[in-house]
Amino acid sequence: MADERIMVTGLGAMTPLGGDLPTSWKGLLAGASGISLIEDDWARDLPVRLAGRLPVDPGASLPRAEARKLDRGEQMALVAAREAWAQAGKPEVDPYRLAVVIGTGYGGVQSTLSQHRIVEAGNARRMSPHAIIMLMANGPSAWVAIDLGARGGARTPVSACASGAEAIAIGMEMIQHGQADVVVAGGVEAPVDNLPLAAFAQMRALSTRHDDPAAASRPFDADRDGFVLGEGVAIVVLERESFAAARGARALAVAAGCAVNCDAIDIVAADPANQARAITTALARGGVAPTDVDLVHAHATSTPAGDPREAEAIETAIGAHPAVTATKAMTGHTLGAAGAIGAAATICALRDGLIPPIRNLERLDPAVKLDVVTGTARPGVLRAAVANAFGFGGHNAALVFTAA
Repeated sequence: MADERIMVTGLGAMTPLGGDLPTSWKGLLAGASGISLIEDDWARDLPVRLAGRLPVDPGASLPRAEARKLDRGEQMALVAAREAWAQAGKPEVDPYRLAVVIGTGYGGVQSTLSQHRIVEAGNARRMSPHAIIMLMANGPSAWVAIDLGARGGARTPVSACASGAEAIAIGMEMIQHGQADVVVAGGVEAPVDNLPLAAFAQMRALSTRHDDPAAASRPFDADRDGFVLGEGVAIVVLERESFAAARGARALAVAAGCAVNCDAIDIVAADPANQARAITTALARGGVAPTDVDLVHAHATSTPAGDPREAEAIETAIGAHPAVTATKAMTGHTLGAAGAIGAAATICALRDGLIPPIRNLERLDPAVKLDVVTGTARPGVLRAAVANAFGFGGHNAALVFTAA
């Protein structure tokens, strides 16, 4: 079982570009922007009022009684998981051989803050009776497991902005180790609220380009000034190859290799040498040579310090030959969902032979010696691709996918 390949048979997503995967993918290929100025009253006095927000209400597609019990992130996870499950053909699988792994960086932060405001206003008795289950970090994985009847495990990695990618890595390892035949994995985050925005602004991590929100997120651009906070979710369905083949499932890509490590040096600053090690290890585990990598989906958040360090890691581990894209230019940084959204974009690129361009990349940072994709989507035959995700705490995750 450990020698079997792992197939990706389903994808689902909600991003600032669309309420489902096809719409989001179309927006990425077009180089569209999902970033705008927050006009809500609660944001009026914030130092930064830029965000990538969903263009649709995730609760609108759920029964009202169901939606009102769920945090926004839980709603998003449930909607995207149902999309991915449907694309996979709703496989009939032993419940004890089906698992769910959904990562998040912050859990139900909007529910936590909204319920806290009620208490602070002296209205504790008006709190939602569902408050606890709405703010739980494991809520998305638990609700999806309940929805699918997955009794093989409902796990929740919390590793900052690497959470979604680490969830997919855990899913791959569960299949490799014979613990499951099918794993629904991904990442979700709904962090757009006053406290996260104010806190990241206080770190001076956010772009302040209020005069042109669509141009604020600028991965690898010499004039970048920070990231833009975003919300989103992406879910993948992973299957043991023989199980998928037995039911005639169509594979979108092969989940070939993964690696997760920790810098163990600094809580914020990244170590490019250890990032490179994660990439190298993932390639080795996937049996993919660096020369076979045609695409890298970079973590590339648009921060002055982070982007060139990742560029160094990519060049060290793989070389300067692969095409490089960075979709946070369009979606903003979705924190714990980012690695899963990057993985979904990578899988779509392999499937369609199209690489999304990096929006707003007008003047390449001289420190970046990579083949970045700009302008329009780039067509090509793609054999193997790497999707990176890195997070505060020194968390590094690299995923390797190959064409099906």
